[in-house]
Amino acid sequence: MKKAFSLFALVLLLIGILAACGPDAKEKTTTATPEKKDGTAASSMPAKPEKLVVWEDQKKAGWLKQVAADFEKENGIKIEYKDIEMATKQREQLRLDGPAGSGPDIVTLPHDQIGQLAVEGLLAPLTVDKKVTDSFTESSIKSQTYDGKLYGLPKSTETPVLIYNKKLVKEVPATMEDLYAKAKELTKGGQYGFLALFDNFYFAHAVIGGMGGYVFGEKDGKMDPSDIGLNNAGAVKGAEFIQKWYKEGLFPKGIIGENGGSTLDGLFTEGKAAFVMNGPWAFGPYKDAKVDIGVAPLPKFADGTPMKTFSGVKGWNVSAFSQNKEWATKFIEYITSAKVAKERYKQTFEIPPVKSLMQDPIIANNPEAKAVAAQSAVAVPMPNIPEMGQVWQGMADNLQTLVTGKAQPKEALDAAVKRIKSDIASTQSGSK
Repeated sequence: MKKAFSLFALVLLLIGILAACGPDAKEKTTTATPEKKDGTAASSMPAKPEKLVVWEDQKKAGWLKQVAADFEKENGIKIEYKDIEMATKQREQLRLDGPAGSGPDIVTLPHDQIGQLAVEGLLAPLTVDKKVTDSFTESSIKSQTYDGKLYGLPKSTETPVLIYNKKLVKEVPATMEDLYAKAKELTKGGQYGFLALFDNFYFAHAVIGGMGGYVFGEKDGKMDPSDIGLNNAGAVKGAEFIQKWYKEGLFPKGIIGENGGSTLDGLFTEGKAAFVMNGPWAFGPYKDAKVDIGVAPLPKFADGTPMKTFSGVKGWNVSAFSQNKEWATKFIEYITSAKVAKERYKQTFEIPPVKSLMQDPIIANNPEAKAVAAQSAVAVPMPNIPEMGQVWQGMADNLQTLVTGKAQPKEALDAAVKRIKSDIASTQSGSK
């Protein structure tokens, strides 16, 4: 593995990652502190609610126990928290529970969902002081912005990296082609060299994007949903690279589909996989399973092109149905403050894009954080325009036909793009 980046380089990387995240935002993405009619700042808050309901990601809510107690002691408001899977279930449940009046005050979402949920009227714009937004990296604030309005404060930034079991391997292959060769050498007798969820577009984009595919093109400085590059020549080449791992038996059959993630994690924690592609969210569980892990940026392709992983920002957002929006915003400001964000990092290993923490030794001297920073520097921000919502399922369904051998690369990607375009058109016509 290459020597660790210098502290200065790390700071620059983490501040610069996710540049151009989301659609072009106005120069000021937040609304200033409300003013009274005489022009002075309003200082009053509405009456305190008895409680605020917070949804945190699955298996990540433990850190809130002390934080909730501290906030209640300081403000007299009880924090009721639940852990609900973030990628899909929070969004789906908010759509049902919000209008019914049984939903949360605060949710946590991947930034690529913000545009769609804002258009649906499920999220409330936030009003915070500029000094609050200035405490975060610029790109992470842009990721929480849609149509010139701020819809959240950043919780963490992440991108997939290469994680390996130090007891099984000592060195990281220089290229993806070398990793492929090493995987062929190590895969035998129920042992695997390298595992990745390549039937999941979030992970597959690293290969498809690295070889020249893209989700949306750009027009006049904005993402153009009519220009989809997921079946161009580069994307097809990437799909061919993905397919061979499955055709040659380098991945087990159980790694496909809904339970693929748990299968991958199980094999790695049982010492049956040397390398896996996964994100920072896996560091803690792997360590809890007593695996001595090493972390590195993903190897580049032989021609020097990097694996273009998706980079994303998780944020805290206020439900449009909350009756306590001001207090919910106050709690979000509290939990994204440097002090509390640092405590969350200690327990979850998810890197908060808080400027002051970039220089903190707990992050700056951490080899895992350095690997995430290095990979983030070449990652592609996930689009947060509403049309991104129609990309995931079309790609997932057709990547599965690819990896199961039911379709060839060009055929699978053509079908995916056709499905995505059809879903976008249906959504747009339905909203008129």
